[in-house]
Amino acid sequence: MLRYIYADQLSNHTRLADTMFKDRATQFSERLGWDVTVNEDGHERDQYDDQNPLYIIWEKPDGTHGGSLRLLPTTGDTMLSDHFLHLTDGVRLQSPFIWECTRFCLAPGADAKVSSALMLGVLETGLNACLTHVAGVFDARMIRVYARVGWGPTVLGTDGEGREAISAGLWPCEIDYRPRLLSKAGVTSEVSAYWYDRSFGTPTGTGAEAVA
Repeated sequence: MLRYIYADQLSNHTRLADTMFKDRATQFSERLGWDVTVNEDGHERDQYDDQNPLYIIWEKPDGTHGGSLRLLPTTGDTMLSDHFLHLTDGVRLQSPFIWECTRFCLAPGADAKVSSALMLGVLETGLNACLTHVAGVFDARMIRVYARVGWGPTVLGTDGEGREAISAGLWPCEIDYRPRLLSKAGVTSEVSAYWYDRSFGTPTGTGAEAVA
C-alpha cells in the first residue's frame, strides 16, 4: 500500500522509516556508488530530508519499505537548483505549482508495479495540490522505468552520454495520465483515492467519478 508521510511524522512509522533510509543507502551508496552520506545507523540522509519533505512510500505487508521517493516545493531549496542548475541553463525552477521529486528508491527485489505505484502517488499529489508539473533529475537507468510506466518527462537538459548521462525533466500533472498509471500499478481508482484520503483526511477529487 502507499503511504504519504511528511518527515515530521516519520517518528510514528519507525520501522518503515528505518528500512527506507537503509534501502536508500543500499541503492545509492552500495549499488550505484553515489557520493552520499550514510550515518552510523546505516541510513542514507541529506539536508533535504531535514526540510520536512513529503515521502511517498510503498509499505509491504510486514510494515517495511518497498519503495519510496520524496517531494519538496521548488519555492525552497532543491537539488535541481543547488546542484544541477547547469541542466536548466542556469534558470532556477521556482514556482508554488512545481514540486521537485528526488530519491526514487526501490527495495531489493521490489515488484515492477511498485515503480508504477510510486509514480501514481506523485500524480495523485500533483492533482490534489493543484500542481502543474513535477520536476526531477534522473539518470539513464530511469528512462526504462518511465517508459514502462507511461508517464515520461519533457527533458530540459542533459549532461553526459550513454549510461553516464543525467537529465533534468518536467512531468505534467494532468489527470489524463491517471488511468494509465492505475492500470500499470494494478490499483483501482477507489483504492488509490483511499490511500491518499487516509493520509490527508480530505476527498481527493480523483476517484472513479473523475476518470469516468
